[in-house]
Amino acid sequence: MDGNGRWARSRGLERVRGHVEGVERVRDITEACVELGVKYLSLYTFSEENWNRPAEEVDYLMGLLMKSIEGEYETMMRNGVRFRALGNIGRLSPVLQDAIHALEDATEGNTRLTMAVMMSYSGKWDILQAANRLLAEGRGPLTMEDIDGALVTAGIPDPELVIRTSGEKRISNYMLWQTAYSEFVFTDTLWPDFRKENLLAALEEYSSRDRRFGKVK
Repeated sequence: MDGNGRWARSRGLERVRGHVEGVERVRDITEACVELGVKYLSLYTFSEENWNRPAEEVDYLMGLLMKSIEGEYETMMRNGVRFRALGNIGRLSPVLQDAIHALEDATEGNTRLTMAVMMSYSGKWDILQAANRLLAEGRGPLTMEDIDGALVTAGIPDPELVIRTSGEKRISNYMLWQTAYSEFVFTDTLWPDFRKENLLAALEEYSSRDRRFGKVK
């Protein structure tokens, strides 16, 4: 969900204002996915690398995450959304971890859409923690299925479609293992300007593609 800072700067606003607007888009796009019958939605919210941002911005983002988690319960329940937070969650503050676990527990029974919010996440970290966990269990030689089951996304299907906003055309350390055969759609639209019609356009482009998974057809 790229482009929050650029969106704010283009309007002469403080960078953090873009993050606030970005949260509004999360709500809109989540509700659109529920309406369209999408069953799984993952959102790259805060990467492991984002910890290197200025401390004031990190603190603001953590506060915004906390506010969103506390404020979205009714919306999630109304829309049947199951909330999952995936990543190196132990790096978050204890109070934020408690709020995350509370929302996960409260929405566990919802079945219309699973929202996987990636916090303190990176694809390299995910693969490394999976391998280390399996090695600690004495497993080996490792199989593809072993790794699949030890990633933080275990039990969640690999992404069929990855949408990257704001004109960036790179994967940025996101689900490196899981996106091996995902389709990608790149759009110049900044995340705070991303609307349902942009989502529909991405889904339409995706539906027109022939997914071969390395096979000749």
